[in-house]
Amino acid sequence: MGGERLTGADLGERLGERVTLVQFSTAFCQPCRATRRILSDVSTLVPGVRHVEIDAESRLDLVRRLQIMRTPTVLVLDVAGAVVKRASGLPRKADVLVAVGDAVGDAVADAVADPVADPVTDAATDAATGPLPPG
Repeated sequence: MGGERLTGADLGERLGERVTLVQFSTAFCQPCRATRRILSDVSTLVPGVRHVEIDAESRLDLVRRLQIMRTPTVLVLDVAGAVVKRASGLPRKADVLVAVGDAVGDAVADAVADPVADPVTDAATDAATGPLPPG
């Protein structure tokens, strides 16, 4: 990911103990709301994962620095704050779990019991952009 690294000072919040899910959103972005729910769910399911939402309009410095072109955009940071994954659009919860597992080097998706299917989120997600692309 080009060696980009973020700190708690950059985000205005502390990093997660294991992984930080950084979401860039805007006020009128409908997929941002569903993304917020998915990332919050993952941060609740997986110990040491923190979800940080950033208002893209008020943080143009980060938007420009990280070349955020649309919302929602999600960055997966490892424990040191390095960007290890990046995706735009509405992610699927299963793909976020895999990305978190990749960031910490273990099978988080296997460790977390198969999440209860959420037909509303699953249908909206499947209709949107699909899985997180590789690094």
